[in-house]
Amino acid sequence: MPLTFKDVRRLFQVPTKGRVRLRDYDPGWAADKELQELTKDELKARAKEFLAHTVTDLADAQERLYASDTHSVLIVLQASDAAGKDGTIKHVMTGVNPQGCQVFAFKKPSSEELDHNFLWRYMRALPERGRIGIFNRSYYEDVLVVRVHPELVNLPSGKKGRKEFWEDRYDDINQFERHLTRNGTLVLKFFLNVSKKEQGKRFMERLENPEKFWKFSFGDLDERKHWDEYQDAFENMIQHTSTEWAPWWVVPADHKYVTRALVAGIITRAIDDLGVAFPEVSEEKRQRFGAAKADLLADGVKPKGKKKKKKDAEVATEEEER
Repeated sequence: MPLTFKDVRRLFQVPTKGRVRLRDYDPGWAADKELQELTKDELKARAKEFLAHTVTDLADAQERLYASDTHSVLIVLQASDAAGKDGTIKHVMTGVNPQGCQVFAFKKPSSEELDHNFLWRYMRALPERGRIGIFNRSYYEDVLVVRVHPELVNLPSGKKGRKEFWEDRYDDINQFERHLTRNGTLVLKFFLNVSKKEQGKRFMERLENPEKFWKFSFGDLDERKHWDEYQDAFENMIQHTSTEWAPWWVVPADHKYVTRALVAGIITRAIDDLGVAFPEVSEEKRQRFGAAKADLLADGVKPKGKKKKKKDAEVATEEEER
């Protein structure tokens, strides 16, 4: 049996209750038992075929989202370094109209941003109705990087490091996302789950390939030394912020083609489930369309359909003559 969306939800969507352990999610997952019988090249080809089909469906879903102007979509991507966030955005969103999509990559906060609450800079980048917004890293950095490096917390010393401090931040995030969903924003959160071994291979590839030198950061290598601390921070983040209104998806990231296919499929299905559709046209407007069409016909503009039929007729005549 092929993998169904119900299977995808069971395998990768994080429950809203209970302990989260990343070791329960296989970063090297490639397929169900039936597909595992294929060779790696065959499986990769199958995933690419699925992605191409899904990208077309996503483009259609995005067009309906834009036309309906009733909802927005916020896609949050979190992961360890070299997990494939940039590549996922590039391949999944390749067919989407650029006018209906926006991407923000959040780096080290500026002094102005540090003078506001930790959600402030993200609020300014939220997508408006009809658009898909992508956060390449997000407000979750404020319960990840600063948890591993608490010296970066820009608050009075008495509020740092306490258990209640992190619980308050998780609560702030949950309420923020609840506010968004109540106001028509679909929040989709993906943790790209890459293994330490695969991350090391990708770092090495960047050091060996001159065309990828620009991707390598000594800072990423420094953060790799804190791998276990980050895994613990990721688990706490996911466990405390996977909610009914904005659940986390832990997506295997050791095989990029698997990551992209799954993310594209989940996004497309989620937008379809919103029920967004092209706006209904009133009878009055339809009548005005008829009048406008009559004006164009009077001006010598021919309908595309009739032109095509004429060509078909000409082809049929030529075939008969042959």
